[in-house]
This record gives sequence, C-alpha cells and structure tokens, in this order.
Amino acid sequence: MRVTRLALTNFRSYKNLELEFSAGPTTFIGNNGSGKTNIAESLIYLAYLSSHRVSNNQPLISLGADQAIIRAEIESQGRTLQVDLEINANKANRARLNSNPVKSQREILGALQIIYFSPEDLDLVRGEPTHRRDFLDKLLITQSPRLAGVISDYERVVKQRNTLLKTRAPENALVPWTEQLITYGAQLSAERIKLVDDLNPYVTANYKNLNEVKPASISYKSSTENLSADVTHNVEILTARQIEVARQEQERGVSLIGPHRDDLHLQLGDFPAKGYASHGESWSMAISLRIGSYNLLKSEGAEPVLILDDIFAELDTARRQQLTSVTQMAEQTFITAAVESDLPAELLSTKFYVAPGEAKR
Repeated sequence: MRVTRLALTNFRSYKNLELEFSAGPTTFIGNNGSGKTNIAESLIYLAYLSSHRVSNNQPLISLGADQAIIRAEIESQGRTLQVDLEINANKANRARLNSNPVKSQREILGALQIIYFSPEDLDLVRGEPTHRRDFLDKLLITQSPRLAGVISDYERVVKQRNTLLKTRAPENALVPWTEQLITYGAQLSAERIKLVDDLNPYVTANYKNLNEVKPASISYKSSTENLSADVTHNVEILTARQIEVARQEQERGVSLIGPHRDDLHLQLGDFPAKGYASHGESWSMAISLRIGSYNLLKSEGAEPVLILDDIFAELDTARRQQLTSVTQMAEQTFITAAVESDLPAELLSTKFYVAPGEAKR
C-alpha cells in the first residue's frame, strides 16, 4: 500500500497543497512550527478519522475557512482508490470514494492503513489508561474497519447510560442501555483480548532486539475478571457482574463495568512499566508496541504505510537503527524531522523542505 498523491485544502496551515509521492521513504524537513507534522496528521486522520494531536475538528480547519479537505490517491494490491474527506467543525464530515459520495465517513476506513510513531508515544507507557485503550482500538480498526462501528456504539451507550445514572433515572429506563452496554462491551472486550494475545510475542521480540536486559510482555487488564476472546462467555460474565454492581452504579452515577474501564498492562521483568521504567526503557516499550503492531498487520497480509513523526531526535543510535530497519520492510514511509542530520542517509532519498504553507523538493 502506498499514497501516490495528497492534496490539502484549508487543512491546518495549508490553504492549498498538492504533493506526489513514490514508494520508499519520503522525508519532510523543516523548523518546528513550519507545518511538517500537519502533513503527517492529515494522513493519520484519513486512516482513523481522528487526530493524534487534538480531540475535535476545529483546530484542523484553517482560520476563516468553513471546512478542510483531504484528498488522497492510494494504490493497494494493484488497484487505485481516490479518497476525499471533508472535515467540518459543527456538522458531520462527508466523504467520497472514487468521486462517489458514501453514506458515512466510516466507509473510507481501511482505504489507508497506517502505523505511526510520534513523541506522544511515551504516553502509551507513562500516561493514563485512555491512551492505551485508544492504541488498542485504533489497531483493531486498522485490522478490521467494521469494529469502528462497535467502538462508536459502545462509547455512545456508555455516555447515555451515565447520563441516566447521574439523573437518577428509573430502572426501566436503564434496562435497554444496560443490555447494549453488555452486548457491545462483550464484543469489544473479546476483540481486545485476542488482539493483545496476538500482539504480545511481537512486543516481546522487538523489545529484546533493542538489547534491553529485562523481558517485556503485555496483557489485557480487565476491570471484570475472567473475560476471554469468546463473546458469549463475556456476555454471561458481564451480565452477572452488572447485577452485582447495580446499587453502586446508582449511588455513584457512573457505569462501573465494561471495556471503558480496562487497561493494557505493560510488564518489564518483575515490575509494571508504568512507574518503574526508565526514560530509555519507556521509549523501548513504546517502539516495541508500534513495531509489533506493524509486524502483526504484516503477518496478516496487510502493507501499512509507516509514519515517523519527529521521532528520531528523541532516540539514541540503537533505537534509531531499529526504526530504520522497519522502514526497509515497509513499501512506503513518511518521516518528519527538524534537523536533517538526525536522520540516517538511507532515509533521505526523497526530501521535501517545509516552510509555513508550503512543501518543496
């Protein structure tokens, strides 16, 4: 899979930008604040329908504009697909595939598969559980775009159910939302558990390849015990558990069971990575999670595009080499850097120099 063309209209700092790409590594070099990460962000948004930098759409739209447009031409398995996405701040986004409107923007998920690295990846190790849940859910969507619907429906149900609990709604008003919470929660838990089981060997191997001494592993930490990759089993467990916590939920005004309360546990040797890992070990774990994700997708027949966003300046030589080795496996890689000398020579074959509002070769 590779992106052959990218056009941005009123996206962040770019009023109009049109770029053509070939296979292999493409590097964007520019000072901090020049807009190089905006280009990477547009591709990430196209892949996940969300930004890795902001939680709403308004900052993505150029000042004074009503909407931003991302248009990409993608080649995959001998086919060419044009994806157009119109980003709006106060109404639903609109999308087109090969110039044909689609009913929901979610229909473009899977057209572009991406694994990205950024300085924010340290949050996967040191940050709150929400970062790790988001990491798992984005990887699930990359694997199977249909799961975006399950994740979205689950989040909607939790929000509505919590609103009812806070307002002391009667039990009969809660029943349909509780049933949906369990139905979607059982599915999402099963998918996450299977994903973590599949990902764990790759994380362990990649961490070892970084010459780290302690063994690394990951596991799924559920707020409800005994869940598995079996959906039916999870429905039974969650149903029984919900009955147990029903009174507490009414008292506290919040849903106390379900995957919105779960976490991805990262282990280094005898200790959890969070709170115990050094700065270097935290980077090694974050890199192992991202490269492991790439390895897993590759093993399933996918060819995701790699994005390395301002990451080389953060890493020592060994970790830079590990990332560089992954780019050799990828059909296409996009790299951003403030300082050209931070990058290995083999990543500098195609370069764009970025200044505010433009990127030129």
